[in-house]
Amino acid sequence: MLRSRPKKGRKVIGGSGKASWGLREGDELVPGRTVLAALGGGARFEVFLVADEAMMATAVAKVLRPDRVARGRARDALRREAEHLQSLAHPTIVRMFDAVLEGPRPHLLLEHLEGPTLRRLIRRYGPLPMEQAVPLAIDIASALHYLHGHGLVHLDVKPANVLMSARPILIDLSVARPASEAMKLDRVVGSTGYVAPEVQQMQGVGPAADVWSFGAALWEATTGHPPPDRGSRDMPQVLIDTLMACLEPQPDRRPAMREVAGRLEPLLGALPRAPVLRHGRPRLA
Repeated sequence: MLRSRPKKGRKVIGGSGKASWGLREGDELVPGRTVLAALGGGARFEVFLVADEAMMATAVAKVLRPDRVARGRARDALRREAEHLQSLAHPTIVRMFDAVLEGPRPHLLLEHLEGPTLRRLIRRYGPLPMEQAVPLAIDIASALHYLHGHGLVHLDVKPANVLMSARPILIDLSVARPASEAMKLDRVVGSTGYVAPEVQQMQGVGPAADVWSFGAALWEATTGHPPPDRGSRDMPQVLIDTLMACLEPQPDRRPAMREVAGRLEPLLGALPRAPVLRHGRPRLA
């Protein structure tokens, strides 16, 4: 039996139990933006691949779910993310092209990049080879160093928020805060397993919280397991020491992201250089 196609703008509940716009290929998100495919999403957002007429290009639309549009906190988070992205320009941070903050479907228009998330890559293939993991760590460290230099704390660094495109891209600034606001957090933000101790305690949250989350994410990327499980893998001692330093319980004992990159950069010279493709993921040989 064929199911009827939802009308545009109609609130429907998908198999995930989350409210959905029910948009399909060919539907109009807003005038000038046509849905090409649904890409997934989270509790507050649906994500679509769209064709944008003004740009004559494809992009990604991050849209508030219909049951969140009337909620002030959700709209504030979208507005805050738009303001952050508008002020940033870094090769390892996702770019924003437009923000529609009013109207029936508030959304951000973001660059479209091909590639899986780091989370999906780890789950499918296991830990990354060193020739992929070390450059990745330095790239993400540079993005976080840049964010911290602009007075922002990401607060949700994790493998699911790293897109493994031609270059790694840090995505999702929906819970990011200025450092001055992060210090005043009255609720835990972030994702289980990647939240720094001080965030869980809501005490003294600052850029060091991202350092801890970075350490947890890269530990998983290099061992296949969340910390403190070391797994059975041989790793350069400097990498182990650096990630363990990032995971120090005391925030003031963790290195800054510039120091992290500086510790790891000497490893690059020992890595093979010719790029090849093995088992569906980029490696260097």
